[in-house]
Amino acid sequence: MRYGATVLAALGALAAPPPAYTMAPNVQPVHGTTTAPEAPQLKPGPATYADTLAPGEKKYYAVTLDDESSAYVSAVAAPHPGTALGLRDGIAVSLQTPDGTPCGTPRHHTFLSEGGPYPLADTAERVVKAGGPCRAAGTYRFVLERGDAAGGDPAPVPVELAYMTAEPVDGPTAQGGWPSGAGHPMPQGVPRKVTGGTGFNDAAEVGDGVWADTLRPGETRFYRVSVDEGEQLFADAEFGGLGGRTSYTVSGVRLGLNNGARGYVLNRTGGYKGTPTALSLAAAPTTLPGWQFLQVSVNPRAGRGEEAVPVTLRVDVAGAARPPGSSGQGHGGVGGVAVAAPGRPHNEALRVVGYAGVGTGAVLILGLGVWALLARRRARSAP
Repeated sequence: MRYGATVLAALGALAAPPPAYTMAPNVQPVHGTTTAPEAPQLKPGPATYADTLAPGEKKYYAVTLDDESSAYVSAVAAPHPGTALGLRDGIAVSLQTPDGTPCGTPRHHTFLSEGGPYPLADTAERVVKAGGPCRAAGTYRFVLERGDAAGGDPAPVPVELAYMTAEPVDGPTAQGGWPSGAGHPMPQGVPRKVTGGTGFNDAAEVGDGVWADTLRPGETRFYRVSVDEGEQLFADAEFGGLGGRTSYTVSGVRLGLNNGARGYVLNRTGGYKGTPTALSLAAAPTTLPGWQFLQVSVNPRAGRGEEAVPVTLRVDVAGAARPPGSSGQGHGGVGGVAVAAPGRPHNEALRVVGYAGVGTGAVLILGLGVWALLARRRARSAP
């Protein structure tokens, strides 16, 4: 009887839908407006904000910027796993002056380009530079838009908003890919088990090495990696077979990357037919030290029903970290803390930034991540 109950419980767990995106535990409700003058205020601090966004909807939020800090306002659109979405459905984010002048290039991504109904995140930023349109202190607009849902589910999607500030950097923080990533030697050895999180807030911490997880069709797992300024992240995701071929799914598997401000960096997708396949990404050196977030997804139509897909994740952080002030702007950080530079005492480098998305408990965890990064560096420099 006990054995039968265990089997039934396991089958019940498989039959349940994959877990949805988990927002921060201290998330605050907010209701964006359809006109700018009435926009609610977002503040940097210990909470994210939760809203919903319907197809074709455009919402405004207000943020107050100083004249010294870089500012990053992000949105994560998180459809429920397995949701059918239209070909043009997606989100666009932008930061604007009160008269509508954009602070930078508006950023737009579709769920189709990402490979499926996965959490879709990006950031609008204000980079402090002489003569810039958003250089002055004041109240600015954060604009969030959703695309056309024709052919897909017209229901509103949950949205998590976050606002953070950090020390200024030279130029935009968009990383993009790294053309010389092919052939980069990746870690080998026996994988360590890990269970990825459902989103940015509960992402599992991983570092250099080999990691093993399992994903069900429709599921996305998040992993966070500590990357210092000047370093670059390399990652491989190897999707195992299911003991035989299944029908081919275009964009059946995915490997994505966002920076510590939740800004889009890279996205790789590939077909899957139940046999082993792999995806790789190589990010350019980062100007935003702190956490970077890997995402691994399996399309709802991939595989055989609820059968889990084994995944091996290989992670390597390479390159020489820049010394403090090498960018001309000091040594800041994102994702909750600054990362200590080589030779710099940790207690001098640790600086909590204004990040609307990092609570007290998360800050403690992030601090431990900094210690882990320092330990990794010491191990590398050992003879």
